[in-house]
Amino acid sequence: MIETRELTVLQDDEIVRIDKFLSSKMPEFSRSEIQRFTVTRSGVPVKFSEKVRVGDTFLVEIPARETSVAIENVSSDFDLEILYEDDDIIVVNKPRGVVMYPSAGNKTGTLVQNILSHCHLSGLGGETRPGVVHRLDKDTSGVMVFAKSNAAFRELVRIFSEHDLTRKYIAFVWGIPNWEEAEITGNIARSSRNRQKMTMVKTGGKPSHTDVAVVNAWSRAGVSQMRCTLFTGRTHQIRVHLSSHGFPVLCDPVYGRGAARLGSVRDPELLEFLRGHDGQMLHAELLEFTHPTTGAKMRFKSRMPDDMLELKAILDEVQY
Repeated sequence: MIETRELTVLQDDEIVRIDKFLSSKMPEFSRSEIQRFTVTRSGVPVKFSEKVRVGDTFLVEIPARETSVAIENVSSDFDLEILYEDDDIIVVNKPRGVVMYPSAGNKTGTLVQNILSHCHLSGLGGETRPGVVHRLDKDTSGVMVFAKSNAAFRELVRIFSEHDLTRKYIAFVWGIPNWEEAEITGNIARSSRNRQKMTMVKTGGKPSHTDVAVVNAWSRAGVSQMRCTLFTGRTHQIRVHLSSHGFPVLCDPVYGRGAARLGSVRDPELLEFLRGHDGQMLHAELLEFTHPTTGAKMRFKSRMPDDMLELKAILDEVQY
């Protein structure tokens, strides 16, 4: 079934290429996807490279898309912890060490494939990312929402793109701050030295904002527990923000600088734990948003995973 949308260029809209204008109005689709749609202006097919004009009205025909993760790749390699489910959304507690969706290096055992073994997901997320409206790194655990219906997908994309929700994370970090709360802002961009990393930059990049509050501090171990509230959703945002301000997340292989810190650890149990973990001690604790179709207020909170609870127990012992 083909969906049709009518979009009009208003006075305060940016005068840009047609494909860029359309992607700004339909953030759930990439520009390359939009260029495959049938788009007309006054009944005439458009050239996507042309600039929009105030008053232009575009008719966009969006073909139906089906979830296209191959059925043979759907799997249930781990127990799925479902926090909530209805006809439009499913909310799960993502385990640490699980990749979000299939990619070149991860063909099976992903979170999306596990969910697909339980229920359908909206195909609007793309060929390998059905229902995906936000992401967590492989070694970050916690609350995630996926779209089951197309209507839910579009509204959740809007909610996340406009940051009209609450997201809180728990992180264990190196260092003891001399403050209880802090606001971290600045632009984040991909590192020019290592394309696998993100970094804070003075010019360029995208604005980012994280509020940080100290929950616990273990002075003898030189470790703190922090609660981070996201106001933007940049790649690796919390890990970059905390590391750039001198409080890298424990066991973070990319930003943690763990090798330099381990020499200061005197407690043998803590040292053994830190040496045995290579996934960052970061957990998406809380997710609050408005239900994409009913408008109800939704709030989901998950406890820290077992390894983070074990770490906290060790730190409590070290303190005494």
